[in-house]
Amino acid sequence: MLPNHWYCLALSLPTAAENLALDEALWHWVCLRGACPGPVLRIWESPQRAVVVGRASRIGDEVHLEACRRHQVPVLRRPSGGAAVVIGPGCRMYSLFWPASFAALAPPAAIHPLVLEPLAEALSRRGVTVELAGTSDLVCRGKKISGNSLRRSRHGCWYHGTLLYRFELRWLERLLKHPPREPDYRRGRPHGQFVGNAPFSAVELDEAFGRAWGNTQPLWQWPGAETAALYFHRYTHRSWNFQR
Repeated sequence: MLPNHWYCLALSLPTAAENLALDEALWHWVCLRGACPGPVLRIWESPQRAVVVGRASRIGDEVHLEACRRHQVPVLRRPSGGAAVVIGPGCRMYSLFWPASFAALAPPAAIHPLVLEPLAEALSRRGVTVELAGTSDLVCRGKKISGNSLRRSRHGCWYHGTLLYRFELRWLERLLKHPPREPDYRRGRPHGQFVGNAPFSAVELDEAFGRAWGNTQPLWQWPGAETAALYFHRYTHRSWNFQR
């Protein structure tokens, strides 16, 4: 079971790297240190286009590095699983953090439907069917609109994902190679045929996030100092972002 009450932080920082740093700082703050009074839902959107690879991603297998350099798109690494994604304007992001003390932690394979089925139901109330597909994707009108990943430990869970709504889809094929692994439902389709934008506004997406997992109340504080430290000492360093 997921928690049924969340503190909500709707906050987007100026760069993709700072936003990734804030997510990791919230993971430490909520789950590892227990410094927050309860589970947290964060909603954000990067004003800067960026490629974000998974913790175990081999960048050369997933990313067109020369195109990233040519278009001045940063390549950043997140400390959770999954393959490379492109984020930026028109890609809504959400992150859920809940400590183990607030809910029993399900096995990793069971966490995806616990999070995504309520979100798909909340989105479908808008009159357009959204369904869970593969391991951790959301699909609308036959195209992937959301990819998701998690980080789990005995201290808690960090679950996060993307939701495309007004994203410039041409950047996917420019910046990403065909993934080294894919769900069966993709059937080899290139990015341009496989991925689409959800027919919702940012406001509608945020309302769906708020409905999906229970009650929310605003979170008025966040770990600014730890975010800054992670940004300067991790997310701006090639040794972290380009590690093998």
